[in-house]
Amino acid sequence: MPPEWFSPLWSTPRQWELLLPVVLALVLTTMIGLEREAGAKSAGLRTHTLVGVGSAVFMLISKYAFADLVGQDNISIDPSRVAAQIVSGIGFLGAGLIFVRQDAVRGLTTAATIWLAAAVGTACGAGLPLLGLAATAGHFAVTRGLQPLARTTRRRRREPPMLRLRYTDGLGILRTVLERCTGAGFAVAQVSVERETFTADGTRVAALTLLLEGRGDLTGLAGELAELEGVRSASTGSEGPDDEDEEI
Repeated sequence: MPPEWFSPLWSTPRQWELLLPVVLALVLTTMIGLEREAGAKSAGLRTHTLVGVGSAVFMLISKYAFADLVGQDNISIDPSRVAAQIVSGIGFLGAGLIFVRQDAVRGLTTAATIWLAAAVGTACGAGLPLLGLAATAGHFAVTRGLQPLARTTRRRRREPPMLRLRYTDGLGILRTVLERCTGAGFAVAQVSVERETFTADGTRVAALTLLLEGRGDLTGLAGELAELEGVRSASTGSEGPDDEDEEI
């Protein structure tokens, strides 16, 4: 027990005991960080470990740092307030890891693991080691154990309806194509012009890809479009006329 004059720096005699939850949070979140580091993620070992240890420390502060004030008049202590601020604070950190590149969202899983590391640290600081261990085990079960299932699901996922067309430009064919797609029960989600070429007689030929949404007869639609005057080829699928997809 420290001397009386040292009391402003020593609010509770249990400080040595409180190091154990911090050490546990350090070990568990280091394991999480190593898994992220092995995957070369934007937030790796140091980030996850610091988040977990910091959360545990904040939780311990919330529980024990004001023990010397308990019982004093006009003082009310709510240990849950600091824990609530951990959740919102980690939300800002996780948001900084999420970015969009070429219309693809990146960093969502890493942001989620940062959030989980904070939860593991908070659980350790709150005196719930079994919950922290279970959350760490759940992290590995999800990030490693579910990867084969995710790959299998992606392989079996149905590709969106897609049409690839080559047609003579300047004849108003694109407007007709869009009308025929709508009439066949599809909605045109995206139109991508791939290239424009010229034939020997100077005719300009455009090639484009239509990404569709709907459950109409895609093959029948391709056949109908192929019969339009000025349409040189129409194929279904994502590869094009020279590959294995069906060309009409």
